Amino acid sequence: MSGYLQRMKEKARAFEGRGDLLVLGIESSCDETACAVLRGKRILSNKIASQIEIHKRFGGVVPEIASRNHVLAIDNLVGEALDEAGVKAEELDAIGVTYGAGLLGALLVGESYAKALAYALDKPLYAVNHIRGHIAVNYIASPGLEPPFVCLIASGGHTAIALAKGYDEMKLLGTTQDDACGEAFDKVARVLGLPYPGGPRIQELAAGGKPVIPLPHPFKGSDTLDFSFSGIKTAVINYANSVKMKGEELPAADLACSFQELVTDIMADNLVRAARMYNCNKVVIAGGVGANIRLREKVEERAKERGLTAFYPSVKLCTDNGVMIAAQTLCMIKAGRQPSDFDLDADANLPVSG
Repeated sequence: MSGYLQRMKEKARAFEGRGDLLVLGIESSCDETACAVLRGKRILSNKIASQIEIHKRFGGVVPEIASRNHVLAIDNLVGEALDEAGVKAEELDAIGVTYGAGLLGALLVGESYAKALAYALDKPLYAVNHIRGHIAVNYIASPGLEPPFVCLIASGGHTAIALAKGYDEMKLLGTTQDDACGEAFDKVARVLGLPYPGGPRIQELAAGGKPVIPLPHPFKGSDTLDFSFSGIKTAVINYANSVKMKGEELPAADLACSFQELVTDIMADNLVRAARMYNCNKVVIAGGVGANIRLREKVEERAKERGLTAFYPSVKLCTDNGVMIAAQTLCMIKAGRQPSDFDLDADANLPVSG
C-alpha cells in the first residue's frame, strides 16, 4: 500500500457522520466535460462544456476529437467550478472522477487530471461508476429519497433495471440484449433525417404525430425485465425504405411518435413491474433518456395507479454532469468505500454492478 493511500484512508475515516463534505466531481466519459462542487446535498456549482455542436457534423461522437476537447477544457472548467462555488481547491474534502464506462481516451483525460489534482492537494480520490452516478444524482434532486428502490437506467449506452439495495449496493434485474434505448433513438433519428443527438429531435417531431404505425413489441407477454430495441429500430428502417420505394411521402411525425410511444411504454412497464416483483414502493429514472417527457409522464401515471412514488432529476441533471459524480462519491463515502490509489485505470466497459 502506498503512503498516499494510507493517508487517504485515515482521512476518509474522519468523514464518518459528516453531512457537509465538500466534494468535487469530474466527468469526461463521452462528449461533455463536466465539473461540479457539492457541499453535502447542496449544489454549489455545476459547469458543463458540451461538444454537441462539434460532433453534430459527424452524426455522432468521434472519440479522438472528444478526447482532445476534454484536454482543452478540463483545467479551465475545474477552475470555473471552484470559483462559482466560492471555495478554494485546498478546502475540498474529496475528489470523485468517472473511471468507466465510456470512451477510453475521454475517460483517461478526466482520470489523469483528477489523479494529478488529488496528488497536488493530498486529497482522497474516489473512482466513480458513471451509471451509478446517474442513479445517485436523484439523491441530490430529491433529498428525501433513500434506498431501497427500483431504478430504470436509460441512456445512450445503457438500458437496464436495477434494484438499489443501499447507497452503494446494486443488483441488476434486467438489461438490453442489443441496442441501448439512446442508441435506438439516434439511429431512428438518422433514418428520419434528424440531426444528432436524436432523442430530443424525435421528441419534438413526435409531438406533431400519432402512434398509428404498428411496430413489433419484443418480449410481449414475457415476465423478463430485459429489453430489446434492435427489432423496433429495424422495423422503422424497413417501413421508411418501403415508403420511399413506393414513391410516397414519409409520415415522419407519425413514425417518430409510434417509435417513441412503444419504447417509452416498454421502459415504463418494465420499471413498474420490477417494483411490484421486488416489493418496492419507489421507482427512479436515471440517465439521459430520462429527460424524455413521455417517459416521465408514463412512469408517473403507472406509478400513481399502483400506489408507487416516482423520482427523477431535472432535465439538466439527466445528461452527463459533474453533480452526479460528486453525488456518487458521497454515496461511496457513506457506504464506507475506500479511496483509490494512483494505479487506478479507466474501464471503458465497466458494468453497472462494477
